[in-house]
Amino acid sequence: MRILIVGTGQVGYFLCERLSEEGHEVTLIDNDPEHLNRAQERLNVLGILGNGASAEILEQGGIKAADIFIAVTDMDEVNILACLLAREYGVGRRIARVRSIEYSGRGAVLSKEKLGIDLLINPKDAVAEEMIKIASRQGAFDVAEFVEGQIQFIGYRIGDKSPLCDLTLKELGEIRGMYRFVVTAVTRGEKTIIPRGDDTIRAGDSIFIFAHHNDLPAIQYLLQPEPEKACRLRRAFILGGGGIGLQIAQRLEQLHFNVRLIERDEKRCEFLASKLRKSMIIHTDGTDIRTLSDEGIEGADVFMAVTGNDEDNILCSLLAKKHGAKRALVLVNKPEYLNLAPSLGIDACVSPRLAAGAVILKHVRRGKVLSLATVEGSNAEVLELQIGEDSRILDHPLKSLHFPRGAIIGAIVRDREYLIPTGETVLRPLDRVVVFALPEALHKVERFFE
Repeated sequence: MRILIVGTGQVGYFLCERLSEEGHEVTLIDNDPEHLNRAQERLNVLGILGNGASAEILEQGGIKAADIFIAVTDMDEVNILACLLAREYGVGRRIARVRSIEYSGRGAVLSKEKLGIDLLINPKDAVAEEMIKIASRQGAFDVAEFVEGQIQFIGYRIGDKSPLCDLTLKELGEIRGMYRFVVTAVTRGEKTIIPRGDDTIRAGDSIFIFAHHNDLPAIQYLLQPEPEKACRLRRAFILGGGGIGLQIAQRLEQLHFNVRLIERDEKRCEFLASKLRKSMIIHTDGTDIRTLSDEGIEGADVFMAVTGNDEDNILCSLLAKKHGAKRALVLVNKPEYLNLAPSLGIDACVSPRLAAGAVILKHVRRGKVLSLATVEGSNAEVLELQIGEDSRILDHPLKSLHFPRGAIIGAIVRDREYLIPTGETVLRPLDRVVVFALPEALHKVERFFE
């Protein structure tokens, strides 16, 4: 496909990298020559220097032949105007990144329907949603939901005391009658693999599983052998009272967390107090451990750092864990910190680049992709697809279909039935299939399900 992208910020660069690797014809427009040159030197993209909201520049970029138009600059108005121009040129799919609630909030005067834009994506909303999912799932560092929440994709880090330590996948499969889940991938160091029966799970590994939400209590007990005491109100600390912090606090209140929101700006604290019903607002700095200790940081279930400064987020999270917080979730903007922070003791990192990129990639993918998630620390993806009524892969056992190497079907939902696939499984029309795919297999998986 021919894809035209405006903006070489973190989201734009991530999309260019991913889509060019998959063989798409990508053209990038930006008015910063340094950013543009960096992208052209490292990626297989065509760069055009200029304003992405200029019809002349868009024509130089080949907008008349573009299949998809994506505007992800730091300015909402530029992105929206660029998409309006793309509509006039007849581009089939148009996507814009926006930050203002005037465009993306409920009841917005200028909604995506009125603007004729297929997707308006706010990275802050995507980050807040991902943070909430991880905070709600004990012990997990990555969480995604598929098939209206029925299928959970969860990442766990394996400690020395984990009951899964030193088990092979074959041995794990022998207890599957008690615990219905599938280990779809194992990350060891910087390498992610789809494990086979003789592969062993080791301390320090990160594993990714598929499971039905009804089976999660039993699985949670297996992966976290020391469960939380029943009826205890979970306690969460949030560092940063900006838009993301406020969204997270509001949602955690609904989930019956005991929330403490830390904000250094006094006027912002007053505003937060007017918006939150149950949360405690603490006017202090994230490094003020004495105050945090007085407010119960010891034994807190989760500490979430979502300020605009990566270094502050990491440092304050490490201090919180040192003083008794059980888990630390960190907002990280710089890609190089994504792999570094977990090695320091951070439990999970959430990147606006990946969170927004995953939402956009869903609209770029071919075939019947219903939802999509990217995997922390790698370019792997999890895709939910629906089998068409005239698909060529119907009525054949999976073992005879030559499914792409580097990918695995982790779950199938048929009506209300949940299936763990085997080689004998036969796909039926309208089945919902959830697939884990390494980068080299993504293009083949799309073609397989076309």
